[in-house]
Amino acid sequence: MSRSSLAIALLCLVWGSTWYGIRICLAEQPPLTSAAARFLIAGIATAALVPVLRRREGLPPPRPWLWMASGLTNFAGSYGILYVAEQVVPSGPAAVLWGIFPLLMAASGALFLGERLDRRQVLGTLVAFAGIVTVFGGGLGDLDSGNLGHSLLLLASPFIAATGTTLVKKYGSRTSSLLLNRNGMLFGAGALAAAAWLTEDPASARWTAPGVTALVALALFGTTMSFGIYFWLLRTTPASRLALITYVTPIIAMSLGALTGDGTVDTHAWIGTGLVVLGIVLVVRRR
Repeated sequence: MSRSSLAIALLCLVWGSTWYGIRICLAEQPPLTSAAARFLIAGIATAALVPVLRRREGLPPPRPWLWMASGLTNFAGSYGILYVAEQVVPSGPAAVLWGIFPLLMAASGALFLGERLDRRQVLGTLVAFAGIVTVFGGGLGDLDSGNLGHSLLLLASPFIAATGTTLVKKYGSRTSSLLLNRNGMLFGAGALAAAAWLTEDPASARWTAPGVTALVALALFGTTMSFGIYFWLLRTTPASRLALITYVTPIIAMSLGALTGDGTVDTHAWIGTGLVVLGIVLVVRRR
C-alpha cells in the first residue's frame, strides 16, 4: 500500500471520530468558543512543529491571501457552521450530510483543476453517495423535522470547505503546507474568537475533564496531525480521490455515535457500508 493510501486510511479513522468529539465539547462549551479554542491550540502546536519539519519540506511560504482565504473557509467558516449545527444534529447524521463534499470536489476538480472523471468514476461517486444515504434510510437516523433548519445550515459547511480546498489545490500546490496550516488555523481561530465575542458568552464555558480531553484531542489529532497530512496529500493526490475520505468517515461516525447513544445502526447501515466500499473501489481503482 502506498504512503498516500495509508495517510488516507489514517484520516478516515481520525476524522470519523471527531464528529462525536465535537458533541462532547458542545455539551459544555458554546460552539464558536469551542471551535476557536480548538484551532488556537492546533495552530500553536503546528507552530511548534514548523522549525523541526520546515527544512524537510523545502517549499516557499504561501501568499498571505491564500492562507487568509484558507483560514476563513476551511477553518472559521466551515467549522463555525458545523459546530453551530451540531448543537442539534447528532454526530452520525451530521457526518452523512457532509457527504456531499466529495461530489462538490469532483465537480470542482473537473471545472477548475483540470482533472477528468471517466464514466466508471462518476458511477462510483454516485454509488458511494447512495451508500451514505442508505445508511440512514428514509429518516436519516435520528434526524427529525424539528432539526431541518440546522440540517440545512450544516449543508453550507461543505460548500465553504470545497471553495477553500479548491483554492489550496489550485494555488498552493508548490507552497509550504506547514505554513499554510499554521497561518490558516491561527487566522481562523481569530475570526472564530471575534464571532464568539460578538454572539456568545465565552465565560459560560465549563472546562471539565471530558470536555477538555475532547477539545485537546480534536486540536492535536483531529486538526494539527490530520490537517498536516491532508494538505500534504493535496499536493500529491487528485482532489476527487482525496475527497473520498468523507465517504468512509460518516460510517465510522455513525457507528461510534450508535455505540455511545448518539446515533443508530440498523440494516440500512450495513447495506450502505457495502455500497460505500463498492463506490470507493470504482473511483480509486485504476485500469
